[in-house]
Amino acid sequence: MSARTIGIIGGGQLGRMLAMAAARLNFRTVILEPQADCPAAQLANRQITAAYADPLALAELAAACDIVTYEFENVPVEAAETLARNVPVYPPPRALEVAQDRLTEKTFLNGCGIPTARFHAVDSQEELEAALADFGGQGVLKTRRLGYDGKGQRVFASASDSPEGAFAALGNVPLILESFVPFEREISVIAARSIDGTVRAYDPAENVHRNGILDTSTLPARIGDATAAAARESAGKLLAALDYVGVVGIEFFVLPDGSLIANEIAPRVHNSGHWTEAACVVSQFEQHIRAIAGLPLGDPARHSDCVMTNLIGDDLNAVPDWLSQPDSLVHLYGKTEARPGRKMGHVTRLTGRKA
Repeated sequence: MSARTIGIIGGGQLGRMLAMAAARLNFRTVILEPQADCPAAQLANRQITAAYADPLALAELAAACDIVTYEFENVPVEAAETLARNVPVYPPPRALEVAQDRLTEKTFLNGCGIPTARFHAVDSQEELEAALADFGGQGVLKTRRLGYDGKGQRVFASASDSPEGAFAALGNVPLILESFVPFEREISVIAARSIDGTVRAYDPAENVHRNGILDTSTLPARIGDATAAAARESAGKLLAALDYVGVVGIEFFVLPDGSLIANEIAPRVHNSGHWTEAACVVSQFEQHIRAIAGLPLGDPARHSDCVMTNLIGDDLNAVPDWLSQPDSLVHLYGKTEARPGRKMGHVTRLTGRKA
């Protein structure tokens, strides 16, 4: 297989791990990222240091690459569409369009036959109060765009929580109010679809969040076979509806009866899939590279049970302890400054062979 060049929009840790996987398969990588010496560029062949929507930078990226992908979902849709006129872009720009707006996302999921929480669009303080009244004064108010890791949200835990000023407090921007979901646990499934339509899904992970940020992903998840099958089936529906190519992450709430409510989608490799690099032969990162390059997808089977733990902020100080633990893979992201809430790396600890 002759070497080809893959463009990656975004220079964070996901881009870094994609560049590593690409190199193992004899691909060169070019990163488009405004921050110089970003984590991905430390391991890529080249960086174009410019804004994601810079026309000259996009033209340079298209000219240098055979394929373009991205590591985060807030890439400007117009930039992806511009690139797609000159070079294949995977996942398709439509996936960005769906994922960037929570209202569009939930409407799309429902259209695919995938249940979500009930929701109302909120474009004013008056609409917020009406929506809360419909949900009995409870719900989660979120910005429709650009929120992640718990940012851009306000929780109304009971009817006694006053909504006064809430619309303005979140920036007077389009919002969405989602109803509470009485879930028992959270899971996610990582799945891939190739250019020829083949779909492969990893085992669902059980996720625990701390301060709105993923803390741990555990395999196996404490769910039944029917719930796991439903998660994979939902992933297949979504991938087909988008004519998707690449890896996607879908987060779900698990209800007491084992049924699923989709929370959100990520049209990219996903934090809750980092465990795959230690507990599977083919990681989510290699799977994504295989998919977008037109190569056969790998077997997503898990050979070991495991727990993936994010290293956030000062958690980095515990790295020597983690390195002393058996059956633990430590992966750091090349970031020089540890800040509260900043993902600095992760550890995957194998806990035994898969039963």
